[in-house]
Amino acid sequence: MNDSANFAGYQADDIEFLGIVFGPVGSYEFRFAVTASVERNEYVQVHHGAYGWLLGRVDEVRLETDLTSEGAKKVAMGESVAFSEEEIAQATIVGYADGKGGIASPKQPVAAGSRVYRATDETISSVLGLSSEANGARIGTLHGRALPVQMDIEAMVQKHISIVAKTGGGKSYLAGVLMEEMLKHSVTTLVLDPHGEYGSLRYAEGGSGQKSAFATEVIEFATDVEVNAQAQPLRFTCSNFSASELLSLTSMAENKGALSALTVCLGRVKEKGQDYVIQDIITEMEEDDNPLLSQLRKELGAISAMNIFSEHGTRTDQIANPGKTTIINFKGATPEVQGLFARRLLTALFEQRKRGKIPPLLVVLEEAHNFCPQQGKTESSRIIRTIAAEGRKFGLWILVITQRAAKVDKNVLSQCNTQFILKLTNVNDIKAVASSVEGMTAEMLQEIPRLQTGVAIAIGGGLPVPLLVDVRKRLTRHGGESVGTSWRK
Repeated sequence: MNDSANFAGYQADDIEFLGIVFGPVGSYEFRFAVTASVERNEYVQVHHGAYGWLLGRVDEVRLETDLTSEGAKKVAMGESVAFSEEEIAQATIVGYADGKGGIASPKQPVAAGSRVYRATDETISSVLGLSSEANGARIGTLHGRALPVQMDIEAMVQKHISIVAKTGGGKSYLAGVLMEEMLKHSVTTLVLDPHGEYGSLRYAEGGSGQKSAFATEVIEFATDVEVNAQAQPLRFTCSNFSASELLSLTSMAENKGALSALTVCLGRVKEKGQDYVIQDIITEMEEDDNPLLSQLRKELGAISAMNIFSEHGTRTDQIANPGKTTIINFKGATPEVQGLFARRLLTALFEQRKRGKIPPLLVVLEEAHNFCPQQGKTESSRIIRTIAAEGRKFGLWILVITQRAAKVDKNVLSQCNTQFILKLTNVNDIKAVASSVEGMTAEMLQEIPRLQTGVAIAIGGGLPVPLLVDVRKRLTRHGGESVGTSWRK
């Protein structure tokens, strides 16, 4: 038994002393009386006789006082009241370096009376395995420290990834950082970009208009090249689309009569035995006196004017370029067009990947709640669920990006083994994260609504434990700024 009056514990004079362990002590957590400034989420270290240095993280700092309610009332009346206060910190034990590149958890608690120190960079790096490996994806630095956080690029892309944050929480900025890392490491990537944000990867950070180091590795297609003049046209072969698919692009998608009439008309066009464009269908409709077709002709005419259909569509090998990032810019396209074309693209790429016709591919789903919602379904829901469940064994992976975690298909979100969680305040979104993310502690869940913009909880991707990360500065221009932050520029 230790003599509690005299026990001072292991003493290290060359690092900052923060306090003394006291009270009941477990093998996973401890409290210490604070003698120097300490903040929540700081790393501390305490010496254990059997395991050496243990790394801990401060979960809470509070003041305990003996000021009573009656005393508080007197203070409010301007009276002088004597009371004592003591600062107490609660820390969770992360573990210690096991000598094999991993983290081990102590099986015995630290001794009461042990000295607690502010963790050194060396201790943190040793226990967490932080390094500067050439194959690492540099996401940022450990929150509050200058220590670089690098994630295993192979572990990241081979097990699906998710980024969730509220609007303005920094998800698009972090997504750009990840895209830069994918470009650095020549990961073949396809971005489904509903708002035209990712073309900025071609330009260096800042407003000079200078091309980035990745400019030649970024290829952009768009459904509407009038709105997106910098992009190549994305084209689909009309003769490969069914009547129901064409109808889904119109306001008459649920009209069974219109579907029947269009099916008959399409059959007559196909009987002519040649590839056809959408104008051929419209011309064929003019010979039919079905009143439903009058409205349908107008809507198909509007679709024809979008120039998204052609005799020769864009090939999958033009989209899945080895080592490059290809952006499908949907800016200006209706949700119906986005959903249908996303399904057509992903279905074709999945089949081509299963046959080894295209390289292993990471698909980025920006605004994923619109492509694979939890409630209801879209044209692309089914293929995305299939890729989430089966894509990994064929070398097709997804990066889910959303501001509404609760509105993303939970079967898709739960398949993401690498997660980046930025600030969330919606209770349902936090619950969705809690139910779909492995390794999320109660303390980390409580931290989510408190996160500052640009700070992320990173889980998986070769990291031994969830880490708070200050996202690094982008090398390329951020294309996801809201109008409210840029309209005066």
